[in-house]
Amino acid sequence: MNYHAEYEKWLQSGVLTAEELQELRSIADDEKEIESRFYGPLEFGTAGLRGTMKMGLHQMNVYVIRWATQGFANVICAEGDDAKKRGVAICMDCRNHSMEFARAAAEVCAANGIHVRMFESLRPTPELSFAVREYGCQAGINVTASHNPKEYNGYKVYWADGAQLPPQHADAIAKELEQIDIFTGVNRMEFMDAVNNGMIEVMGEETDRRFMARVTDMINDRDSMAKVADTFKMVYTPFHGCGYQLVPEALRALGVKHLYCVPEQMVIDGNFPTVVSPNPENPEGFYLAVDLANQVGADFILGTDPDSDRVGILVRDDTGAFIPVTGNQTGVLMLDYLIGAMKRAGKMPAHPYFLKTIVTTEMARKVAESNGVTSCDTFTGFKFMAEKKNHLENEGIGQVIMSYEESYGYMLGDYVRDKDAVTASMLLTEMAAWYAAQGMTLYDALQALYKKYGWYGEKTHNLVMPGLDGLEKMAKLMKSLRENPPAQIAGTKVVVRKDYSNGSVVDCTGGGVSTMELRGSNVLRFELDDGTTILVRPSGTEPKIKVYILTIGKDAAERDLNLEKYSKWVAILQ
Repeated sequence: MNYHAEYEKWLQSGVLTAEELQELRSIADDEKEIESRFYGPLEFGTAGLRGTMKMGLHQMNVYVIRWATQGFANVICAEGDDAKKRGVAICMDCRNHSMEFARAAAEVCAANGIHVRMFESLRPTPELSFAVREYGCQAGINVTASHNPKEYNGYKVYWADGAQLPPQHADAIAKELEQIDIFTGVNRMEFMDAVNNGMIEVMGEETDRRFMARVTDMINDRDSMAKVADTFKMVYTPFHGCGYQLVPEALRALGVKHLYCVPEQMVIDGNFPTVVSPNPENPEGFYLAVDLANQVGADFILGTDPDSDRVGILVRDDTGAFIPVTGNQTGVLMLDYLIGAMKRAGKMPAHPYFLKTIVTTEMARKVAESNGVTSCDTFTGFKFMAEKKNHLENEGIGQVIMSYEESYGYMLGDYVRDKDAVTASMLLTEMAAWYAAQGMTLYDALQALYKKYGWYGEKTHNLVMPGLDGLEKMAKLMKSLRENPPAQIAGTKVVVRKDYSNGSVVDCTGGGVSTMELRGSNVLRFELDDGTTILVRPSGTEPKIKVYILTIGKDAAERDLNLEKYSKWVAILQ
């Protein structure tokens, strides 16, 4: 693509506002900026679109949103009139321009004869997944960049099962977009005209009530909370985002009496003024929550990201200081607790299954299988977990009691097919109360799990490769690891190599080659003879290579030494 020609096309389009034209004219002498904005369109994948909010073809703006929605609309319309009637549910988060983008998507859907159910204001991502399923929609659209910095926005698309788009439909949309002119190829109906003629229907309180009824049905143990409610104190922060209303509601429904919400971060603000990054994976963002917890004497802190699909927790350690609990650790704690709680409540299905990703701690598999729950791996992404869950349950093989990945996402129940921080927040709090009733903190509980199941440890490294040459660097690294695989890593022998792109398995000691069921993803796996596994994969949404170290030691000291040793090897990759 000739980026200069595309730049001029936008300037001469005749549809940009004066402010938008001024933004583009201001970069007229900045060759690199013009190239970065117009060298090609944002790539549409199974995660939809994500980028910084600027004018340009490779950015997130209302024109790109309309263009993407026209491609999606074409795919929906190809399913027939019934699909158009079933329609699409649309949701948005707290980010700047999210409502504007959501309305733009609704206008395009309506103009293509697709009925729209749109939330009146921001809502958690899991409620969008719920709405698609609850109302029998053909598809869903969520305007969100999840936990990314404030400059970003995104466009996630869902199919009829409430999960993010499967690869075949993402490919179909991408092909449609190749044929659609961003300015002249888009159908559009004015928003209020579409509302008045019934093509756009607004959702609000009624959908909230339906969703929350399903959430609170997931409570296993009200008695433990009742026992400790007078002394149990917790702090919650939504990081300026969508969890501000429904997460506190779920916690109070559980029976929490002393809930302290961080006031500065209960303010809805797409600029996220109190944090550098609104991501519960970054413990430094919890500084206000820690201050509040120390003021009120709370022992448990919980935070959800801007679209309320991820949740992170902090607990006091044996010195009384707050420490972050990783996504892997949180998942292991919840899985072990949930198995026990469901058994005590008589809710455990006859053939229980647990789903995790290939990069999630092996400790979770140990917890599941030690308690009679079958564990299955999937690729990273809840669309794959949803697909596996649907298969297991539709075929009558078994029922999934929990799914999670290490990046602070947890899927529970049957009413959502994506990460759900609303339900997870409630069950994590139920878990904290149950342990409190036993005289234990969650830190105590985690140490007990290590002693019971083994001293597992995990660390994820992000090798950031920004700029126009970033994708090239990422591809070069993956190619090098395939063509010249390491025989040893940090002095430890590689015993098995797995390539998830083609499903190949190489026995490095015997030389045998076999295949595995999982294939079709750009991920490499190196299994070492000390029980450590190292996985390498490019991120699907950001310009970086992610390297996962999954290890185990005979005790905490050996585990930590392993993480340090293999982290040094990762550092030389970049």
